[in-house]
Amino acid sequence: MDTVIKKIMHDDSDDEIYEQAAEILKNGGLVAFPTETVYGLGADALDEKASAKIYAAKGRPSDNPLIVHIADKKDLEVLSCDVNDMAVKAAEAFWPGPLTMILKKKDIVPDSITGGLGTVAIRMPSHPVAARLIKTSGVYIAAPSANISGKPSPTKAEHVIHDMNGRINMIIADDTVDIGVESTIVDLSEDVPTILRPGFITKKQLEDVLGEVKVDPAVMGNVADGIVPKAPGMKYKHYSPDANVVIVTGDSDKVVGKINELCELRRKEGKRVGVMTVSEDAGCYNADKVVDMGSRCDEALAAKNLFAALRSFDEDGIQYVYSESFPTDNVGQAVMNRLIKAAGHTIIRV
Repeated sequence: MDTVIKKIMHDDSDDEIYEQAAEILKNGGLVAFPTETVYGLGADALDEKASAKIYAAKGRPSDNPLIVHIADKKDLEVLSCDVNDMAVKAAEAFWPGPLTMILKKKDIVPDSITGGLGTVAIRMPSHPVAARLIKTSGVYIAAPSANISGKPSPTKAEHVIHDMNGRINMIIADDTVDIGVESTIVDLSEDVPTILRPGFITKKQLEDVLGEVKVDPAVMGNVADGIVPKAPGMKYKHYSPDANVVIVTGDSDKVVGKINELCELRRKEGKRVGVMTVSEDAGCYNADKVVDMGSRCDEALAAKNLFAALRSFDEDGIQYVYSESFPTDNVGQAVMNRLIKAAGHTIIRV
């Protein structure tokens, strides 16, 4: 398949790009596009054959649900049979923006994009390219991240091109992704709101609007065998580079010492090693590649850098990556959620 790659210029020349992308979506094709969180891989959410192409292009398990992207809050009523008070409040507070709500679905939503569940995940993105594409196409867009399943999500067009060139119809390039981790997912289909995936919208922010909010234990752990996940990425090893990722957590001085010990061991074996660290510790490591994720005090910067950092290790032929843990007060919880999954839950505590 020939993939059309178009760069947004933010002028009148963009009109043709949106029209071309809209026609592809309306005709059952696939278009990758930027959002405020990561790049998404879009298809007509109500077209079962089109959404099946997403799973094929990504190599994604069919029980891993897709998020439906909308451009108007009124579309909640079209897709969900139970737009409850919590959903209305959350939409007013956080939409457009990086919040996905899980609600009971209407029959119009095909089971093929919900993993066979009776619920649907819905988001209204704030990114201008995503919003305009949805409006121009006139379709609801089912869109997971635009990467090969299990690999780090793309935050730059070059990441999408690397993974998806030749697999999809079109890539819209506009490197203005500014959050860097996927949306917060909150399940509003039960009595108490439950966070299934942490993101930029924090538990505290949700509690300020909705009252009591729980966090699903699988956020920092595994989904049990035989359980169908309600949210994308809950069940599977995810966000992983080709390199083996290990998290080392504990007292800062001991973490530095342990990582350097592990690096020395691997380098004696002839392996190339990398380290992910905060700025405060960046000068402490002896490795083939050290990635500075930003200050320990700046969780948002760590989030923005995370996926590009993981991909950069593969670009440099790194075989083992040792990462410090990061604070989890705000969006840092999302960083650690993704990092734990990238490491396949391999954590050394010192």
